Amino acid sequence: MGSDLEKVLVSEAQIATRLDELAAQIDADYAGRELLLVGVLKGAVMVMADLSRRLHTDLKMDWMAVSSYGSGTKSSGVVRILKDLDTDLLDKHVLIVEDIIDSGLTLSWLVSNLRSRNPASLEIATLLRKPDAAKVDVDVRYIGFEVPNEFVVGYGLDYDERYRNLPFVGTLAPHVYQG
Repeated sequence: MGSDLEKVLVSEAQIATRLDELAAQIDADYAGRELLLVGVLKGAVMVMADLSRRLHTDLKMDWMAVSSYGSGTKSSGVVRILKDLDTDLLDKHVLIVEDIIDSGLTLSWLVSNLRSRNPASLEIATLLRKPDAAKVDVDVRYIGFEVPNEFVVGYGLDYDERYRNLPFVGTLAPHVYQG
């Protein structure tokens, strides 16, 4: 892991097993319906790719990129759309796919924005959730793992655009982001 990482929180094998379980649950919940997966760039790329390959449900995919304003690593919940969806959500069954939910501020804004587009249904799937970091309550239907309120990287999660390609989720050593 090198000196940049402290420990592995969720192993590659644990992620694979949990994604199999989530896919089975999503397949059962959406049986007979077409599903639109909406990935939130850039962090959700890994989980979206791996989850979608496990699904047997008829699906389409689209991507959004949003930026929240704030100081440093803190989100203010003020959001700007950098890349909007190409798909009209009217009467679609939409599943937002996230890498991690911490404060919930940006996701809460995103849910409100997407609901205004009149989908038939709108749910959320996330690989990770930090319950101790939540500032707003967001109803999340599919949760991979709950993790402590620590700086985590890997499996799509980054620090300064690094570490996304790690096949596991680990905690970043404080000297990396404090120095």
